[in-house]
Amino acid sequence: MNQIKVFWNGLVKENPTFVLLLGMCPTLGTTSSALNGMSMGLATMAVLIFSNLIISLIKNFIPDMVRIPSYIVVIASLVTILQMVIKAYAPEIDQSLGLFIPLIVVNCIILGRAEAFAAKNDPLSSVTDGVGMGLGFTMALTLLGGVRELLGTGRIFSLAVFPEDYGALVFVLAPGAFIALGYLIAIVNRLKN
Repeated sequence: MNQIKVFWNGLVKENPTFVLLLGMCPTLGTTSSALNGMSMGLATMAVLIFSNLIISLIKNFIPDMVRIPSYIVVIASLVTILQMVIKAYAPEIDQSLGLFIPLIVVNCIILGRAEAFAAKNDPLSSVTDGVGMGLGFTMALTLLGGVRELLGTGRIFSLAVFPEDYGALVFVLAPGAFIALGYLIAIVNRLKN
């Protein structure tokens, strides 16, 4: 299988956020800043890569009738490990993302890629798919968080770009997530055409 094509699909052609519109809960809930968006994207990417790898390795040993529950056990185990690592080494990120880290277990991007790709392909292709989809998701969340942070506070990655007095607070709040995401999806669709 062409690894570059598999990688490129996740970044552009099948971007989970801007094209497939998957994982909207963490997309809208964690992107109040570029750092939060990037952190959530990287956490999801780590789980996606390792779950794809493990599922592609054990796919032939799982009976069809327990396939999905088996995938969920693998994903939940990886998320638990990830949450412990984040709590131990990055408590401020754990505090910032809060409940959204355990919710990675039910993120449809991860289960969807396990079922649609990892269960049907070799480990190398599955890891490549996980990296491509994960980077696409991370870039989308970081971009959305950066736009919201910039328009809402005048900062990006906490660096001042313009005075906070000129920021529109709505972009840091929940409605701003919908507004910014809608415009970014429109821009991506325009660029694709």
